[in-house]
Amino acid sequence: MVSIDIPGKGKMNIENLVLDFNGTIAYDGNIKNGIREKIQRVHAMGINVYILTADTYHQAAEQCKDMPITLEIFDVDNAALSKREIVNNIDSKLTMTIGNGNNDVEMFEESILSVAVIGDEGCAVKAIFAADIITNNIDDAIDLLLNPHRIKATLRM
Repeated sequence: MVSIDIPGKGKMNIENLVLDFNGTIAYDGNIKNGIREKIQRVHAMGINVYILTADTYHQAAEQCKDMPITLEIFDVDNAALSKREIVNNIDSKLTMTIGNGNNDVEMFEESILSVAVIGDEGCAVKAIFAADIITNNIDDAIDLLLNPHRIKATLRM
């Protein structure tokens, strides 16, 4: 678990990291270079990592094999609801979420900390407005958790 005391906001405990797959950690169905290693480092911190996807390219299981994660594949027609339910089931108040799409907004609203990633595919405006933090890319988003002082510096009042 990572515990962050944010001046003006209070203490935030993070036990879970939820990552959207396509557009966030993957581009055209392939996990971006360096992301597997960052996920390993997050897992080594004692944080549970979940990857959520409607699996548009039908490659998520293959791309995520041998990673210390829980992969959740759901129906594309209920993506936003599925993501919200998964976040609530693992305890939203201990969960950081990272995504880039309209279907990430509901999980953003439920989680203790949400990060919108602009990335190669861009980012839905609704996701930007629902997020606590916005980053240029997935590397910077995961690095927030690897160096929690960055979260504190961004969110302090």
